[in-house]
Amino acid sequence: MAGAAVSAHCRRLIELAGSSCIAVKPQLACFERLGWPGWKALQEVCEAAREAGLLVIADGKRGDVPVTARAYGQAMVGHTDSPFGSIPGLGADAFTANPLLGDDALEPMVEAAREAGAGVFALVRTSNPGAADVEDLPTPDGPVHEHLAGMVERFGDRLAGESGLSGMGAVVGATAPEHIARLRELMPRAVFLIPGVGAQGGKPEDLGAAFACGRAGAIVPASRSIANAEDPAAAAEELRAAVWAVSG
Repeated sequence: MAGAAVSAHCRRLIELAGSSCIAVKPQLACFERLGWPGWKALQEVCEAAREAGLLVIADGKRGDVPVTARAYGQAMVGHTDSPFGSIPGLGADAFTANPLLGDDALEPMVEAAREAGAGVFALVRTSNPGAADVEDLPTPDGPVHEHLAGMVERFGDRLAGESGLSGMGAVVGATAPEHIARLRELMPRAVFLIPGVGAQGGKPEDLGAAFACGRAGAIVPASRSIANAEDPAAAAEELRAAVWAVSG
């Protein structure tokens, strides 16, 4: 029953707010904790998003040693060959990935995205307060988050698009906007996924530097501030208008 209820709730939000959005970003843990009914609900929500003309960004922050990273890529955007035929994965348009294991662990997920015509958003400078504990640590060549930005830029050619932007994107939190301009310098062609607006305290008016490469340069997700609003459609439209106003 819980899985069915979650599915119905999410599909209703897509129906109400989808016209003001370009994508849905299901948080995989919220579905996975419900067992197989949760995975079924996730598939239903993704199907509803596609029917509404929205992209699907699977937010699971996957990352592991290369052999397991390859399996994550298959699960998110690819397929798995078996003696019983090809088994499709989630079929997301993009997914979030943890790059802290290094280039060799990120590479299989990027390759899976390339083969599927999908995208990857690598964690660079996240929105949680504890991000500073690791991501802002100084090194002789700059803070850790700048090293992660360098990884994203190195993989940019692999997922380069005709527009000049790359499907190799970066998660850059709205709660520390002082880093955005520098990270845009380091990743001039990466699409930024910018969580933290709304319930976490980030403000759209602080995000202008993310759009230095154009209005397609960033995606600003919001979850609780829309899902918990009395009028989700109005909340989504308000955020859309605020982001559009600062995007150039």
